[in-house]
Order: sequence, then C-alpha cells, then structure tokens
Amino acid sequence: MSPQRIAAVIAKEVRELWRDPITIAICILMPLVMLFLFGYAISLDVNNVALGVLDRDGTPASRRLINSFVQSGYFRLAQAFSSTHDIDEAMQRGSVDLVLVIPERFQAAFERGEAPPVQLLVDGTYSTTAQVVANYADTIVRSYGIRSGDHVRVEMRVWYNAEMRSANYVVPGLFSVILMAFPPLVTALAVVREKETGAIQQIFASPLSSAEFIVGKLLPYGCVAFVQILTVMAVGFFWFDVPFRGNAVFLLFAGAIYVLCTVGLGLLVSTIAQRQVTAMLLAIILTLMPSMLFSGFLFPIFTMPYILQLYTSVFPARYFIEISRGIVLKGTGIGELWPNVTLLVAYTVIVFLIAATRLRKKVA
Repeated sequence: MSPQRIAAVIAKEVRELWRDPITIAICILMPLVMLFLFGYAISLDVNNVALGVLDRDGTPASRRLINSFVQSGYFRLAQAFSSTHDIDEAMQRGSVDLVLVIPERFQAAFERGEAPPVQLLVDGTYSTTAQVVANYADTIVRSYGIRSGDHVRVEMRVWYNAEMRSANYVVPGLFSVILMAFPPLVTALAVVREKETGAIQQIFASPLSSAEFIVGKLLPYGCVAFVQILTVMAVGFFWFDVPFRGNAVFLLFAGAIYVLCTVGLGLLVSTIAQRQVTAMLLAIILTLMPSMLFSGFLFPIFTMPYILQLYTSVFPARYFIEISRGIVLKGTGIGELWPNVTLLVAYTVIVFLIAATRLRKKVA
C-alpha cells in the first residue's frame, strides 16, 4: 500500500467533512441526545439468574437450601466455589450474578434452635436486575427458614453498584450503542453518496488499491467517532456522576478498536448498497437494532433463550458493552477482558477484509 495515496484519500475526506458542518454537528450532538434520552428512560426486568455457591458446611441442611434456589425456577446453579478468591474472579468475569455463602456449622445452628447466618453477594452491575435478584434470594432464604421451623439471618451485600443506580449501568452501555449507531451510518452514507454522484468511478480508475481506499476512508471517520466516544464518556462521567473504577487508558484503547470496527461495518454496508436510503436502512438493521436488543444493553443476555444467547455473539456491541461495564463499574483489567478485546480485533480485521474484497471485485 502507498502511504501517499492513502494520505490523498484522507485529505479528500477531511475537506469534505469540513465543508459539511451539518454532518459534523449530527456526529457530535446526536450521541448526546441519545445519551440523555436513554440515560433517564431505561428500566429492566430479569429472570434465569446464574447462581454461585460457597458451601462451607456441606450438610443436608445446606444442600436443601441450595436446592431451594434451584427449584424456585429463578436460579440456575452455575458454579460451586471453594474459596472467596474464586468468588471475586467469577464476579469480575460476570459468570455468576448471585453468590450464596453458607457458613460452617449451619445445620448445627438449626439443631441448637439458633438462627444461622447466610450471606448473599449480588452483582450490582445491572441495578434493576440486582434489586430483583436480591428480593428473590431473600424471599427464598426466609421461606426456607420458616419451613425448617426457625429463622435464617440474611446478610445482603451488593457489589460494584451498591446504590443500585440505573445510570451506573445504562451510561457505560450507551457508550457501545451510540458508537454502533452513528459511525457506521455516516461512513456508509459518505461512500454511497459518491456512488450516486459518480465520483466513485474516478476512484476506481485511479491507481488506488481497494485496501488503500478502505483505509483512507476508515481513518477520518474513525477519528470523528473517537471524538464521539471522548465526548460521550466525559458527559457520562461528569454529568451523570457514574463512578469509574478501572483503567482509563485501557478503556480508550478498547474504544479505539471498537470505533474502527463500527466504521468498518459502515464501509462494508457501503459496498452492498447503491442508494443512500438503502444504506441508511441497512445500517440501522445491521448495527443499531442488534446493538439495542442483542448486546446486553437493554436486557441481560442470561435472561434470553439459549439460541438467542448464541445469536448475540455475532454482534461486536456485546463485547464492548462487557468491556465498558467491566472497566467502569468493576475495575476489571485485561486479565479478565482479553477474550473480548481479541474478538473485537478479529471482528475488525474480518470486516475490513470482506469490505476490501468486495470493493476489489467491483473495481475488477
């Protein structure tokens, strides 16, 4: 690839962006509009909760309590722990949503007529989900105590979002949704507009390779999208007062990869559509709608049917939402999130290759 030809395409795109202030205004202002609308309006329900258990007692009484959770229909036993360190790792990964900790001598306390303590650890990343999960668990434990002829003392602890604020999980999720909404749309429309005006034929006749053309298109719109994520993050943290517990550099690094991925999807759409209206509809169907419904933004993925859970793995928004919420709310590091980052990189490379291949066929 020739750096000079790529630089020429970049310069052309920068001049076109500069001459189109409406597009720039839409890119900067519309994400903020979405942020405020969804930041105040989203609420969630929950079912099918991943349960982790640390049973220090290992008696029939403790096993009956565990069975009470599973048989309730609200919980599925996802993992059994041997230490509190394992609990922390599982909660960081998001593999469990509630942990039931049964202390030693749990059955012996019942036999002495005492009220044994039980600890419930709730992942508060989804505040509404966490509240419902906590209520379910508390009811099950107390009902078990009544059936056993005594009471059980419940100690409830909410991790990562102790205040149960909706904004704490909605805003980090919006980072992913907003960046999947606008960069692909703007990028696709920019390329398809050249098709409609015939300007694309001049590019096909030039010495530019398809890869050079794609890179030259990708970088300017990627920079605009990166400004979007900086703006949205700044407003999210300072206006909505969302706590930040992780590494900001890591979040921006992952955000840059995600931005390139979303812009690449816009370029891919532009190789399919011939009209701007078609490009707009395709961009909405392939990017915005899946990012809203199948990313874990509106509905926790574990509440979906298994087939839909598999379907969500097709969309990159799912991986960045897990990265964003993990870094912001849990302080999760690369050790737990590297699979998501790797998948985003792979997704970006694949999208770029498909777009370049389709464009090469058109040039040929």
